[in-house]
Amino acid sequence: QVQLVESGGGLVQAGGSLRLSCAAAGSIFTCNVGWYRQAPGKQRDLVARITSSGSTNYADSVKGRFTISRDNAKNTVYLQMNSLKPEDTAVYYCNANRQTPWGPREYWGQGTQVTVSS
Repeated sequence: QVQLVESGGGLVQAGGSLRLSCAAAGSIFTCNVGWYRQAPGKQRDLVARITSSGSTNYADSVKGRFTISRDNAKNTVYLQMNSLKPEDTAVYYCNANRQTPWGPREYWGQGTQVTVSS
């Protein structure tokens, strides 16, 4: 079982930066981890993803502005967000998933609010 706790959200002006953290209680060494976001009235979308081997991919809307990274020793995944825009406003969720001998397993955090003012 893995429990995820996001932190680092807040209110920032357009053009500013925030760093989100996803801290895991339990090892996520073998997990692929993604950051998702959900704005009011919209679906939850993938923002960035990092595999267990360190490969990354990003939504087109955040390429060049956001960077995902992981520190397996700390069981933590980060999302560095630069040049923030009002349209980045959303609740950001951390997701971890992996294959186990008993089948796939998926874990979600509770989310952290990011608000970007214009």
